[in-house]
Amino acid sequence: MKQAEAVVYVIDDDSSVRTALRSLVRSVGLEVESFASGQEFLQFNRPDAPGCLVLDVRLPGMSGLDFHEALVRNNIPLPVIFITAHGDIPMSVRAMKAGAVEFLTKPFRDQDLLDAIHQSLDQDKTRRQQEHEISELKARFSTLTSRERELMALVISGKPNKHIADAIGTSEATVKVHRANLLRKMQAESLADLVRMAGRLKIEQTF
Repeated sequence: MKQAEAVVYVIDDDSSVRTALRSLVRSVGLEVESFASGQEFLQFNRPDAPGCLVLDVRLPGMSGLDFHEALVRNNIPLPVIFITAHGDIPMSVRAMKAGAVEFLTKPFRDQDLLDAIHQSLDQDKTRRQQEHEISELKARFSTLTSRERELMALVISGKPNKHIADAIGTSEATVKVHRANLLRKMQAESLADLVRMAGRLKIEQTF
């Protein structure tokens, strides 16, 4: 199945601003969805595709800054670009500390917003690719037996087969068999490749 194209989400309570931003984003060939409030956005069934959020700081009810922080807490990791007509330094600092990609004060140049959008979409594509790769590694790791997992911790530490055999109470020949199975199941082409995989899994797995 072909993955959906990248989508730019706009949240602004001013309909004229939403119209202008939709027109701008579409002018460079990008998909765009717009909403009058954060609640509308949350109720929208977002496609499984890279995206970013262009968010007004001042919204009715929950402010854009509070909404962004709520997204972070709820593990909705869309890159955010803030736009505002009433920005100040403390506001921009708070936004950037929460992980915003950009904080633009109106009137801003169209190109500045488009540059921030492209940067944000690239960032989200990278994140999604990394998450896919980690998911693949976790799936491979789940196929290992308990002995192979034990062996993996010893193999990636660089211990020779003889030392590994002594450590787990088996023969060097058996270690070689387990090691070959380990590399095959993890789809590692070399010890260095296996070490790299272990490093990427260290947050999720304790070796």
